[in-house]
Amino acid sequence: MIYCNYLVYFFVFILGLMVGSFLNCVIYRLETNKSFLKGRSFCPECKHILAWYDLIPVFSFLILKGKCRYCHQKISWQYPLVELTTATLFLLLTFYAMASFVSIFFYIVIASFLIIIFVYDLKHFIIPDKVIYPAIIIAFLYQIISTFQFQITNFYPPILSALGAAAFFLLIVLVSRGKWMGLGDVKLAFLMGLFLGWPNILVALFLAFFIGAIIGVGLIVFGKKALKSEVPFGPFLVGATFIGLFFGQQIIGWYQNLFLI
Repeated sequence: MIYCNYLVYFFVFILGLMVGSFLNCVIYRLETNKSFLKGRSFCPECKHILAWYDLIPVFSFLILKGKCRYCHQKISWQYPLVELTTATLFLLLTFYAMASFVSIFFYIVIASFLIIIFVYDLKHFIIPDKVIYPAIIIAFLYQIISTFQFQITNFYPPILSALGAAAFFLLIVLVSRGKWMGLGDVKLAFLMGLFLGWPNILVALFLAFFIGAIIGVGLIVFGKKALKSEVPFGPFLVGATFIGLFFGQQIIGWYQNLFLI
């Protein structure tokens, strides 16, 4: 049985590497407004069609020493990092929800959307509707399925969490007239609420603002950003989402114990 479990985790990790490679393709083709459902992969610099041995996740990058086989231009570190991050998250999510195949599938699908959002917003300061809307629909349908599978009260915490988080962000957008945040963050907050439910959404939002403030101050202190420079908030929200998912209950317990003492 233990051997079987290790084999499952191995295949999950390999699946994560392959999906991560696909996510890199999706991110690039979103940037260039091309379909990711057709057409072969090619080098972004010289446009040479890549062979299968150029597309092995992580290993091709290492074997080629981070350079294109054909034009010898540097390959972005984004590619192996996204692949390894996706594989690691797939493993963690399998551990987290291993009691239910449906839950595992849901978590890795939403995680894939969140990874795209993280990288795309980090690079382009925008959360694409082509990504966020399908993710919201999938999360909403999952909550409906969970409601019928378990009990009707399961449906309300995620919905109320989504509406509350989105309303909070929308208020910030309206007060700042879009200077502090964009509507993409409102949609992402709604997705977070559906994904995390109550009270993990509170942990994720708090951590996103806390980590964002620390990194923002650090960038200003080290001269990387000015006080009025624009910094994408989506990556902080995505990172905090995973922390809230895996450690939300522990953080809440630690917080409660801190005040009880």
